[in-house]
Amino acid sequence: MSLNLDEKKAVVAEVSEQVAKAQAIIIAEYRGLGVGHMTQLRAKARQSGIYFRVLKNSLARRAVSDTPFSGLSEHMVGPLAYGIGSDPVAAAKVLHEFSKGNDKLVIKAGAMANHVISSSEIASLASLPSREELLAKLLGTMQAPAANFVRTLNEVPARFVRGLAAVRDQKETA
Repeated sequence: MSLNLDEKKAVVAEVSEQVAKAQAIIIAEYRGLGVGHMTQLRAKARQSGIYFRVLKNSLARRAVSDTPFSGLSEHMVGPLAYGIGSDPVAAAKVLHEFSKGNDKLVIKAGAMANHVISSSEIASLASLPSREELLAKLLGTMQAPAANFVRTLNEVPARFVRGLAAVRDQKETA
């Protein structure tokens, strides 16, 4: 079904809004992928906060023109699905993990602001920990010195109490 001009403008406006908030865009060819698999991929993308959509390439080119992602235009050939995310690692992970389990989805290219990345670079990006994991590790690293200091301070009275208990036990046995 073909879109009329107003519908095309609405689609371009919607995608342009997502591109404006994006940190990364990943494009993948879905030739031969069944509807059930595509539905699973959409659900995974939605859970990870990724805007995932199948678009006509001409509409996608209009949406990314005059943005930091305009370098992707030369890779927009064939039936493509677009994963647009504010977390580049999450977008890469979802599409890369799905493509490992399904050979019909082939990651073509991606882009971060002013930089086009290849499929191998997307695989490397997918292996990085997510933002939440990195924040948790940073918080643990920041808390470690304070926690060790508190344990050290707590050890002085605990050692004193154990010493008193040992003296008491020694007097009771004597």
